[in-house]
Amino acid sequence: MTKKIFISFIAMVMVFSFIGVSFAFEAGNERKGKYLYRSNCRTCHKDGASATPLGPNNKTQAQWERTFEKYERLDCVKEWEKLSESDRNDILTYLHGHAFDSPSPATCD
Repeated sequence: MTKKIFISFIAMVMVFSFIGVSFAFEAGNERKGKYLYRSNCRTCHKDGASATPLGPNNKTQAQWERTFEKYERLDCVKEWEKLSESDRNDILTYLHGHAFDSPSPATCD
């Protein structure tokens, strides 16, 4: 009986932690994220610029999430660190909402 209660408790903790993460992610402002992406990221990630051209629909939602989780490994980490955590979350919200596998993928950058 105790084992069953313990397993149920662990399962509930995991469910609530996943719910908390999803609510934290959804808190970003997509409109602000689009502005921040265009003014900070797009300057280097466009045709003819120093970095590989990159738009919201170049990655899936999961790929964008991994990129933002591990941004410290990217070449442009100094640019990322200039942004606040809130700004990065806004950019992720924009990119996630218009990713390749999203309900409304971006058709142009």
